[in-house]
Amino acid sequence: MASLAGRSALVTGGMTGQGLAIARALAAEGAHVAVGSYVGSGARLGDAAAYPEEAEVVRVTAALQGPGRQVFAAHLDVRDEAGIADFVSRAEQHCGPFDILVNAAGTTAEQPVCGHSSELWQKIIDTNLTGAFRMIRAVLPGMIARRWGRIINIGSTAASVGWKDNPAYCASKAGLLGLTRCVALEGAPHGVSCVMISPTWVETELMRRNVEQLVAREGRGRTPEDAMAEIASQNPQQRIIQPGEVASLAAYLCREDAVGITAENIQITGGALW
Repeated sequence: MASLAGRSALVTGGMTGQGLAIARALAAEGAHVAVGSYVGSGARLGDAAAYPEEAEVVRVTAALQGPGRQVFAAHLDVRDEAGIADFVSRAEQHCGPFDILVNAAGTTAEQPVCGHSSELWQKIIDTNLTGAFRMIRAVLPGMIARRWGRIINIGSTAASVGWKDNPAYCASKAGLLGLTRCVALEGAPHGVSCVMISPTWVETELMRRNVEQLVAREGRGRTPEDAMAEIASQNPQQRIIQPGEVASLAAYLCREDAVGITAENIQITGGALW
């Protein structure tokens, strides 16, 4: 029997990048899966997020379906409290009450502190940190009542090491680590764990867009491909982390025998120290 058969999982940012890879891994383990992503332009404000189009809802739903497995995919803005409540209500009608929450929705922007707009700062914090808080608050009471739950927050090595020209992103991920540990302590007596997975650069569309912003700011003739190759060369393993690596760890942390792993910040770095 699949290790997560009968469990229900909600993945934010689940139609792209790491979120989609995690949703696929959880579905492969037998879980019912609900995925939510901001569908459309996302009021970009210069951020680097890869917002899926409406057609992706249908494509992702089809990709996740399988025998005996319920799938729900829809627009979700983690900055919108009313929208979160509506999404969770509709998703639970398809998948049942949620045993697993993965907060993978996120964005960033390549901007220095000097000249960083307050509006863009707030959007990044509200998506990466406050959005995760809102999602946890929406599903944690049910997990506590049922005395079983797994919450995984997708962080970054930026939570521990600052990245030049990414102040809002670094601040949001550092805050997410603090939130992770608080939730872990609150859930511990009730069989609910909370862990943060913190990879370094992961090869996703978000990374690609972030690198494009970096290259544009430099103005020294490098292409995004040059920059990606340089990032890979700086890693001790001479490569960029892949979404499937994050997804495999996330799936393991959702299993019954992983309950003791909580309040942790597990880094996937390929040996890199940044």
